[in-house]
Amino acid sequence: MQVAVIGGTRGLGNWMANFLKKKGCQVTITGRNSLMGETIANKMGASYTSNNVEAAINAEIVILAVPIEVTVKTIKEVAPHMQEGSLLVDVTSVKEKPAKIMYQHAPEGVEVLPTHPMFGPRIRSLDGQVVVLTPQEKGKWYSKVVNFLEKEQARVLVTKPEFHDRMMSIVQGLTHFAYISIASTIEKMQVDIKESRKFASPIYSLMLDMIARIVAQNPYLCYSIQTQNRYIPEVHETFLETFQDLKSMINQENQAEFVKSMSDAAKHLNDLEAALGRSDKAISALSAEVTTLKNSLGKEVGLRHMYSGKVHIGVLDSLSPDFLTLKENNKVTTLKISNIEILSYEQLQSWKMNNLPTKTFDVSVVLPERSQPEIISRTINSLEGMVASEVKDVYQGKQIPEGFKSITFSCQVISITLKKKVEELLVGFGGIIR
Repeated sequence: MQVAVIGGTRGLGNWMANFLKKKGCQVTITGRNSLMGETIANKMGASYTSNNVEAAINAEIVILAVPIEVTVKTIKEVAPHMQEGSLLVDVTSVKEKPAKIMYQHAPEGVEVLPTHPMFGPRIRSLDGQVVVLTPQEKGKWYSKVVNFLEKEQARVLVTKPEFHDRMMSIVQGLTHFAYISIASTIEKMQVDIKESRKFASPIYSLMLDMIARIVAQNPYLCYSIQTQNRYIPEVHETFLETFQDLKSMINQENQAEFVKSMSDAAKHLNDLEAALGRSDKAISALSAEVTTLKNSLGKEVGLRHMYSGKVHIGVLDSLSPDFLTLKENNKVTTLKISNIEILSYEQLQSWKMNNLPTKTFDVSVVLPERSQPEIISRTINSLEGMVASEVKDVYQGKQIPEGFKSITFSCQVISITLKKKVEELLVGFGGIIR
């Protein structure tokens, strides 16, 4: 599958190019900086060109991942040159105008699918992510895209461009505006964030993290979202009016009106129990990870860096509110807790099996004749560090006392030191090691 990602050197476009390359597509990316584009393309095993039209001419799928303010211009540049039977997709946060322009400029036989992935380039997979589609017509590519997204466990939402933009004026326009306002207020008041966290409730800490996630995004993208959606000015005005109303209630010590306003807002949010439940889970998750790490001090742990994907395995040596130290072989590694995730026992074993060399040994044991070798083998398999155990041989002969049998187990392990544990387990079953 030939895919061209226009604007594939940065941000979401780069994420999509990498994702589709890993799925087996032949990917071409474009970008204005040729040196950077060549470097990025070589790293992911894709092709690069600075010519958008050149990339689009031979592509079966063209994905426009350029800034919102140049999307219309890029559509007019690229769409007329696409081949019959191909698919044109944009991934901008605003859908009304881009959708209209794509349908106007795409040649006959080119399918158009205005799309909005509701996530940023920090995610590792599509699992659980929302992708909004706003097609005017559903052609052959539409079902292929939906099937692909659902196979990747994404949540697909189909709607009209106008309704999408109206919802985005709240989902992105209002929330980003409010969060940026809060962050700017804290900055202007010169509040020490680290000090404030010492006094913080879990809700405050969680809110700060959410605000930081927004203000850490591309500020040019945030500005474009605020200015390119025609419904947002109304949202801004309503927000400012509401702020002034609430401020007046406080200034005038109008408790009744304030309580009514807050209560009405709570009722409108609907299903508060579910919302409280979800926020409780988020707060619990913050403390659960720290508890797990505290209980793992002095023990072997597996940690995956959330952004580089690198796995660190070693003995957890120390823990502070923000950092941990890990003894990996003969070196000490310091990691920021907020940037790592703890591998489960199963994930850790799987990683070891796939990335560390394994060794094989045989153990022979004399056990009562009634012993069941397959059950014993399954028990051996449950030992930490065991890759696989199977019954290699069962023998009853002159060397074996009557009423007994010799069983040989073949064991594949990560560390040969596990042989002693296997022997101890077999002795615990009443066996005699041969």
